[in-house]
Amino acid sequence: MSFEEVDQSAYVVLTPEGKFNLVAAPPFKARVDDLVAAGKVRLVVDLHAVDFIDSSGLGVLIGGLKSARQHDGDLRIAASGSQVQAVLKLTNLDRILTPYATIEEACHDW
Repeated sequence: MSFEEVDQSAYVVLTPEGKFNLVAAPPFKARVDDLVAAGKVRLVVDLHAVDFIDSSGLGVLIGGLKSARQHDGDLRIAASGSQVQAVLKLTNLDRILTPYATIEEACHDW
């Protein structure tokens, strides 16, 4: 999996592509950790190009959320497809990682 990163000044948008699984999770986690350590604690993960997510991908999102919030920030998800939405709902993580329809909605109050 690859991912793009766009720094919007007030927040950073990360856009992973493909499968968000055990193989893809570690480099993504490392980048989130680096961003938070650098003070970039408002993160939006645009999931429109993710066609599969498993527990490893979910773990990275939850870990990123926890890390960002510990530094007075937040991690929000946007534009998730049907498979990602189904997994979030099945695991009840949609209550913690509120899915937003667009990046703009996710960061509207930043």
